[in-house]
Amino acid sequence: MKHTDDKTNRINNLRIQIVSLLSAHDFVSGAEIAQQLSITRSSVSNHVRALNTLGLDIFSVKGRGYRLAKQVELLNQQHIENTLVDFGFDQRAPILVENIVDSTNDVIKRKSLELPQGSLCLAEAQTSGRGRRGRKWISPFGASIYLTMLWRFDSGYQSMAGLSLMVGLAVNRALLKVGLADCQLKWPNDIYHKHKKLAGILIEVEGQVTEMTTAIIGIGVNFRLPDNVDIDQAFTDIHSGLNEETSRNYFVACLIESLWTMLPQFQEHGLTPFLSEWAERDLYVGTSVSLVSGNFVTKGISRGIDASGALLLESEGQVKPYHGGEISVRPI
Repeated sequence: MKHTDDKTNRINNLRIQIVSLLSAHDFVSGAEIAQQLSITRSSVSNHVRALNTLGLDIFSVKGRGYRLAKQVELLNQQHIENTLVDFGFDQRAPILVENIVDSTNDVIKRKSLELPQGSLCLAEAQTSGRGRRGRKWISPFGASIYLTMLWRFDSGYQSMAGLSLMVGLAVNRALLKVGLADCQLKWPNDIYHKHKKLAGILIEVEGQVTEMTTAIIGIGVNFRLPDNVDIDQAFTDIHSGLNEETSRNYFVACLIESLWTMLPQFQEHGLTPFLSEWAERDLYVGTSVSLVSGNFVTKGISRGIDASGALLLESEGQVKPYHGGEISVRPI
């Protein structure tokens, strides 16, 4: 197993080095890449094909070499940590920056017993990223933020009520800090900009119902998606929403700052301190919606959320709370 892991790490490191070379130049020949990395030109070609498979768009032009279709800012742990220090945060917990993983949620799960509160994992790409209800989360190389944070709750599941809503607000605060305003929150775990999906949240829980539980908080934020990305719904990214460039590493630091600031507040007070902030960003409040759970559909008017994070739906003159789980909200 260790031999397999070492081989995978070597391959991933080579691919990161190739991306670094391409990021620093217009065109780079296969011969130059091979010479700098001490590999064969055939290996270079194989690695480029693999990176294309991971969603990184690399042009190959005969006589000139390889070039990135769009520039990629690779994750830089030191840059992120230095920015957090500028924000007034010392190193609170480990920040694991990986190249290519199955999923950042799974990385944190495997290490959950040994990691301290607030530890997190970032990756350039995921091969098995997932969203709610087991849906695949498209994770092209270097195009988005794939982040998972570990947070423990001493009082069991009940103390986590509304956690995904608070995390959505944390994402929105980071977006505001880089200049992307007018985002809205779709109950219970999505962030939209101009009615297109920008980010999603997947929280997985480990532990006992009434005892200490561990929340594996997964966040995916579209940063600068390739033109050929295959996503089966209306989507957007940070780059499309801004009039000027922003740093991927700076945004990551803003997101970590929001989470490290808000999670202790949530742990102590629950969702109550964040209700008015959520109400200002609620995508469907006051509009007609359908709640879909399996084959069951309930229609009504969204009346916001309560302190437990339940969606309040007015139907036939009555307002009833509906909790997350497997419920989807769709506009009528």
